[in-house]
Amino acid sequence: QVQLVESGGGLVQPGGSLTLSCSFSGDFFSLYLMGWYRQGPGNQRELLATILGSGKTNYADSVKDRFTITRNNAQKTVTLQMSSVKSEDTAVYYCNADWKATSRQYWGRGTQVTVSA
Repeated sequence: QVQLVESGGGLVQPGGSLTLSCSFSGDFFSLYLMGWYRQGPGNQRELLATILGSGKTNYADSVKDRFTITRNNAQKTVTLQMSSVKSEDTAVYYCNADWKATSRQYWGRGTQVTVSA
């Protein structure tokens, strides 16, 4: 069974930076497509970025050039570096692990990010 635990959320000022981390417990980490999603108040959950075990990344237009996703297969962690944050980045951020070949998908419980002066 896979468990994901997010950390690093908090209050950040507009224009500032924040780094979120996701710790993966379980097997076959490198085979999972790892992703970060967010859900703001009254909004649907939004895909922000994904990263394959090979390191290949993909980003939503809303965060491209501001957010960076990375992973460490040895430590089984995924990070989301957020920069130039805006008030609309306020949301609960979720880590996701998706092994498409087996239809296994897991979610963390989320970490709150609030962008405010």
